[in-house]
Amino acid sequence: LHSHGFWRPKPLLDTARVTLSFNSRHRKNHQNSQALWKHEAVQKYLETLSKEYQQVSHQLSADSLNDFEQRALRRRCADLSPIAAAFQEIKEAEREVQELEAMCTELDSRDEKQLLQLALEEKESLDKKMNMLCRKLFQLLVPKEKYDRSPVILEVTAGRTTGGDICQQFTKEMFEMYQSYADYKRWTFDIVNYTPAEIGGLHHAAAHISGENVYRHLKYEGGTHRVQRIPETGLSSRMQRIHTGTMSVIVLPQPEEVDVKVDPKDLRVDTFRAKGAGGQHVNKTDSAVRIVHLPTGLAVECQQERSQQLNKEIALRTLRAKLYQQHIEKQLSQEQSARKLQLGTRAQSERIRTYNFTQDRVTDHRISYDARNIKEILSGKEALDKLINRLLEFAEMEAVTQYLENLQALEGGG
Repeated sequence: LHSHGFWRPKPLLDTARVTLSFNSRHRKNHQNSQALWKHEAVQKYLETLSKEYQQVSHQLSADSLNDFEQRALRRRCADLSPIAAAFQEIKEAEREVQELEAMCTELDSRDEKQLLQLALEEKESLDKKMNMLCRKLFQLLVPKEKYDRSPVILEVTAGRTTGGDICQQFTKEMFEMYQSYADYKRWTFDIVNYTPAEIGGLHHAAAHISGENVYRHLKYEGGTHRVQRIPETGLSSRMQRIHTGTMSVIVLPQPEEVDVKVDPKDLRVDTFRAKGAGGQHVNKTDSAVRIVHLPTGLAVECQQERSQQLNKEIALRTLRAKLYQQHIEKQLSQEQSARKLQLGTRAQSERIRTYNFTQDRVTDHRISYDARNIKEILSGKEALDKLINRLLEFAEMEAVTQYLENLQALEGGG
């Protein structure tokens, strides 16, 4: 291909090996997609891709190419086509913005207030379009993570505080929020384990969630979630003061084929009576199963089915997913110690979000984002989806920003 004058630069993030950790300093220079778009390194890179696309398109018409070269060029052309199209679309929108800005300056000098107002409104609409187009472009540039399309195992666990019931109640609300979100996204939500608390809350629960791009949307939910509220029921409600509690969320991707061999000799299988809501069989048969992987100490439970054998199969599948996750994290840490699959180190002490009921505010600390109306967030519908999409957008910008910093360091000889 080089003999035909075809040069293929490295993909944007192959060079960067970035981490979407959200733990780096606040990006003052690149707070939105448009600011990143205007960055000289981004412009230079996109110009290179655009020229390459024109070059590849021209090469495809050559008669001298063999079948292998044609297939390679067609694949590259298919990769570059949407990027080149988005690049040109933004360029055209940018020209429209510049023309409107010149018009606004002229109308302002002539004191044409009514026409100026209309022009400013149109400019605001174009700015929103520019942001949308820039985000679309960065989504094309940032490669999809290997497990983005995978189903997940989502686990919630109550933390500890005075009385304990505030954490357990909050854990139940969070689990129900994700269940509602799965319904909102038209995913399948199968409860694998459910251990209720005595005062209407929840100690621990796990669910298998499958559907379109489940891991992509839920991968940044893993971490410690903090609640601040005056409890309405339970022991803590008698004190009539604001209590702070926590619960943790773990999100494990579960690829369709998890190739992890588990030696039966390394397993301890316990059976017990199911504790959660689930029908007449609850507390009547030892259908629930707990499997402990002795070498690692990992333990999983399943009480979803009436059949002990089915629960054992589900628990084994969950255990393999957890062991596979450990393998992935070990592999990634060897490649680059700073990179994580979830936010920060996913340690239980890392607080990622606070739900302040007294101020009716949800704060995501990783992106300094505040949302009002906690009930809307906990309903698991549009408000939560908006928050999750803000996280995804920030992650995309963080990836491109990391690339720019690495590129500048390389160019500067650092």
